[in-house]
Amino acid sequence: MSDKKIIAVVGATGAQGGGLARAILNDKSSGFTVRAITRKPDSEKAQQLKSIGAEVVSADLDNLESMIKAFEGTYGAFCITNFWEHFSPEKEFEQAVNQANAAKHAGVKHVIWSTLDDTREHLPISDSRMPVLMGKYNVPHFDAKGEANKVFDELGVPVTHLNTVFYWDNFVYFGLGPKRGEDGKLAITFPMGTAKLPSIAVEDIGKCAYGVFKKGDKFIGKTIGIAGGHPSGEELASAFTEAMGQEVKYNSVPADIYRTFGFPGADEMGNMFQFKADFNDYYCKSRSIELAKELNPELQDFKTWLNKNKSMIPVE
Repeated sequence: MSDKKIIAVVGATGAQGGGLARAILNDKSSGFTVRAITRKPDSEKAQQLKSIGAEVVSADLDNLESMIKAFEGTYGAFCITNFWEHFSPEKEFEQAVNQANAAKHAGVKHVIWSTLDDTREHLPISDSRMPVLMGKYNVPHFDAKGEANKVFDELGVPVTHLNTVFYWDNFVYFGLGPKRGEDGKLAITFPMGTAKLPSIAVEDIGKCAYGVFKKGDKFIGKTIGIAGGHPSGEELASAFTEAMGQEVKYNSVPADIYRTFGFPGADEMGNMFQFKADFNDYYCKSRSIELAKELNPELQDFKTWLNKNKSMIPVE
């Protein structure tokens, strides 16, 4: 193991980080090994990673010193934040800054920063088309990550900015799957009109990140975006209908209506979908299916993912 390059994986017990950790550890010919960074090294998920060969290290994104120590001696680091854990863009930004500073201090040779667009570069908050959230954001969980991009760059961190997309796993875990309406029929609901929704199986993000590390220096200093597909709402509904054996409709609602739905983050999600729809040409072009396939030859399309996971999708 000593001749293998260490990749520190932040969020190794989560979705993206877990996908990367497993991709490395399941590849017996890999030139890398995994240092799984977690606040809870005794958790079941952390111990599962340890059982397949990961080094498990305790660190906290809110504690810079612990992150520097966790990154020391590593070749690479996969950096990520989770807005939905705390709903604070300021906290997310500070956690990103801590990771950037830790990577710089520890001399990490290649950082992948899992990020999203700062939507304010496309739609200033002075624009009345979208309500401003938390005083200065359009889509807080996008904008805080996008704002942090500059910190990695200004510190001179050898970074690849990896723009991610909507997870199909949100149909399983985030309550966005088909719901039964008053007419008794199932439907998925997004404020996207006829726009395309670049999206992916979350485990494939980790596999693509592994592909980036395997390319060496090729993507250092670059921003890249990946997707498993660019389905429309109608295409998603059609795939659901086929997989589930009953009709699933697509309801396109105005973003103003979606923002009133009342679930935690509904206003944020409404703004997010509106951004993707209003800037759909840019958003699709910046998320490449072809690049994702190059990085991860096992890339799934939506129908493949859905057939594997349909039994896990709660249907109300």
